[in-house]
Amino acid sequence: MESCAKGELEPPLLEETVGASFERTAAAHADREALVEVASGRRWTWSELDRDVNALARGLMAAGLEQGDRVGIWAPNCAEWTLVQHATAKIGAILVNVNPSYRTHEFAYAVNQSGPKLLLAATSFKSSDYRGMVEEVAGECPGLERTVYVDTDDWATLVAEGEGLPDGAVAERLAGLSPGDPINIQYTSGTTGRPKGATLSHRNILNNGYFTTELIHLTEQDRLCIPVPFYHCFGMVMANLGCTSHGATMVIPAPGFDPEVTLRTIEAERCTAVYGVPTMFIAMQNHPTFAEHDLSSLRTGIMAGSICPVEVMKHCVNDMHMAEVSIAYGMTETSPVSCQTRADDDLDRRTATIGRAHPHVEVKVVDPVTGKTLPRGEPGEFCTRGYSVMLGYWPLDDEEGQEKTREAIDGDGWMHTGDLAEMREDGYCNIVGRIKDMVIRGGENIYPREIEEFLYAHPDIEDVQVIGVPDEKYGEELCAWVRLRAGAEPLDADAVRAYASGRLAHYKIPRYVLVVEDFPMTVTGKIRKVQMREETAKELGL
Repeated sequence: MESCAKGELEPPLLEETVGASFERTAAAHADREALVEVASGRRWTWSELDRDVNALARGLMAAGLEQGDRVGIWAPNCAEWTLVQHATAKIGAILVNVNPSYRTHEFAYAVNQSGPKLLLAATSFKSSDYRGMVEEVAGECPGLERTVYVDTDDWATLVAEGEGLPDGAVAERLAGLSPGDPINIQYTSGTTGRPKGATLSHRNILNNGYFTTELIHLTEQDRLCIPVPFYHCFGMVMANLGCTSHGATMVIPAPGFDPEVTLRTIEAERCTAVYGVPTMFIAMQNHPTFAEHDLSSLRTGIMAGSICPVEVMKHCVNDMHMAEVSIAYGMTETSPVSCQTRADDDLDRRTATIGRAHPHVEVKVVDPVTGKTLPRGEPGEFCTRGYSVMLGYWPLDDEEGQEKTREAIDGDGWMHTGDLAEMREDGYCNIVGRIKDMVIRGGENIYPREIEEFLYAHPDIEDVQVIGVPDEKYGEELCAWVRLRAGAEPLDADAVRAYASGRLAHYKIPRYVLVVEDFPMTVTGKIRKVQMREETAKELGL
């Protein structure tokens, strides 16, 4: 049997915009709780959330934002993030998610590449001084007309500016939008060394959020604890849109992940579901206070980002009461989920696979060279097709963006993921490796080329190769092999980290640095990264 499969066709796809779906839910569940921000104690019913979303939407319109204009958001998880997500969706402005871990180098690139007129940002979070970074690179971002800091009086000012608009202004704008319109740009690191802006439509993200949560039986009775980041599809699509399309309550435990705060939130808010990457579940399960928390309200949740260890899944089911926990797999370019386990799947399927084809989605495994569909059980490149495949890389009407899109999506609409997978006889799939050299550190996808190009700028570095090496906590860590220029001063890991600090996101800064004379190469001159990984693991005792 060939390695190809299709997901269920019922229920049908939602043919509406994110804003229309939100309003339908708000009307149906007006007095039920919609959003809880634990850190501030703020709470909204659906009718209150709709009111505040509309007020912000009017403010954005008064600020001159038209359909198709971009709005950037650079902040950790907060209630304002959710308000911005839905306000921009109602007026047809394209939301640009900026990773809260970005530093000046990455931020300036994302802003100039996507072209937002307006940026909504936090002033700071942990080691990130967003205001300072915005001011530092303001001269490099001529298209950015205004920055509103969401945790200052700026927010109230922006909302107040919309008070002069007629009540029907938002509804009129919303009525002119279509499900196929672009509504979101999410940056995903590319092998070219520069992040690429995956452009997603209402149809892409609304349906993916809806079906991901359909498969865990989410309803208006559920309360979802969301410790995963909103800037990523896991938070804004699988969590927020999963909730808004079903009337479930969104519970934000903290601006960033904290295992004890998440456990406390599940107990205090009687959450029925929780999301996380495996490292988050490991951190919660191994926390000293784990046994003290009453998690009996939990029923389900989703684990994604990397394969789940068997023992972690057992703890989820037995100790966290998550009998219906699900595994999901995907990528930003596919909105994101293309495979998911079902609520009644056995432990083997939940731990040895990434699930089977998502509803309304096709998947196949092909020979990476010939493109021929392989027999089941043979590893090859994982490809997916359907409503969930992105519109393309931003800018959509630019030759560079179209060229990058053609490299990823073939003429028949198949998204080539670059992941090596195999499909079992039962249709369930498993990821067995990566065609490209992507490193997955704690659920974050890192492409070595981007870091290599950044480190090439170091005055003492002549050449550099970055690889992933095994790590017990994060799955993989980064190691840079560095060849120094003649006469350069000695360089170590601390010096490299100091050079990158403040300019690269913390998770992209190599933990290990090896100074070498040369790199292992093939006879045709290609770097042998597999050999580099083996030698590094041996030398460092990993």
